[in-house]
Parts: sequence; structure tokens; C-alpha cells
Amino acid sequence: MKTDHVQTLPGQGSTYADNAFRQVPGLAGLHRMTQLLLGERVPGAGRVLVLGAGGGIELDVLASAHAEWTFDGVDPSDAMLDTARQVTRAHADRIRLHTGTIAVAPEGPFDAATCLLVFHFVPLAERLRTLRGLRQRLVTGAPLVLAHMSFPQDEASREVWMRRHAAFAVSNGVDPAHAESGRRAMLERLHLMAPEDEEAMLAEAGFADISLFYAGFDFRGWVAYAG
Repeated sequence: MKTDHVQTLPGQGSTYADNAFRQVPGLAGLHRMTQLLLGERVPGAGRVLVLGAGGGIELDVLASAHAEWTFDGVDPSDAMLDTARQVTRAHADRIRLHTGTIAVAPEGPFDAATCLLVFHFVPLAERLRTLRGLRQRLVTGAPLVLAHMSFPQDEASREVWMRRHAAFAVSNGVDPAHAESGRRAMLERLHLMAPEDEEAMLAEAGFADISLFYAGFDFRGWVAYAG
């Protein structure tokens, strides 16, 4: 579901992965931790829902690590799903891709779900509906791994964390002018929440045992379980 990139993770198609790794601290580690967290509870022939499958990065990691799992990936961008098909072609027999949002996702039941680098693009008014849609498709006790931009939303915090985001990108080779234009665009157009509000909404949507497992500058990641 990597749409409306507003230069947060700029680019599409073959450039998406390069830009993501340059702008998200510890992204490879986030993917490894995600597959390990899912592996704690997903059975050998488990079924996993990937919301925001465009680009195919996490699909490829999960499918490579767990050869018996099957996957449904959902993303509103046909172009990004085309990239996902290319990236995951070695696992094509275990992956089904769907164009749209949570509303088009199969009903399941799924043994786990992931939603990485997506929710900062989702309008706040749609967040709870999306989380409830995920919960409704999961078996009780199934893990959800959720990671995206989240930090305190007072004006001073927003300014400092976005500057740090841009500085990290520049340190990884992103053009400073591009990083600065991206910083301004993010402040204007992304839909951000403070970490405590993220956790409260997860609980309201029906998730329990919510734990923060990842923090990298302006990004946070949680694992929670369908209650």
C-alpha cells in the first residue's frame, strides 16, 4: 500500500527498494524481526495477509524464510504490484496479489498479518476501520506486525524528527535538496500519530498484548495479537 509517496519513500518500480533502504533505519532488520515474530505463532502451512504488498520486499523475505506459508498481498497501486510480482517470482505459486485496500482482502481466516511502511499514508479517519478489517480476517491469537512513522505530534517534535529523517537519508546518499523537499512534503501531507495513540487504537480495534519491538528515528514497529 505504498501510495502517494510524497518523497517519504520516493520512487516506484525498481527504485522503490533502494529508496526504502536509504530512508528507513534498520529496514533489513525490521524485515528479519517481522518474519521471526510471525514464526512464533504461524503454523507450518500458515496463511499470511500482507497489507501494503506493493514492491514485494517483505513478501519476498517472508516467502524465502517460510517455504510452506501462503500469502495474499493487497495494495492499491497496480504498478507497485507489478514490481512485487517481479521481486517474488520465485514464490509465485504461493502468492496471490489483489489491487485495493483492506476492503478487497480475502476474508481469511489468516494466521498472521503485516502492514509495513503504510499507515503514515492512511488518513486518520480510516485508520480504525483498517485495523478492524485486519482483525476481522485473523484467527484469535494471530500476530499483526505494524510499522510506520510515529512520534510525538507537538510542533517541536514534528520539526526535529523530520529533520532527523532528512539527515539520515542524506547520510545514505540521498540528494540534500531532494531530502529537504521531502521533509517539507511529509510535514504537510503525511497522516501521523503519537506512539501512545497508535497503541490505543490497536486496542480499540481488538488487538491485545501490544508490544513495541522496533524504533528507528521517526519509525516505530509493534507486534499485537488478535483478541
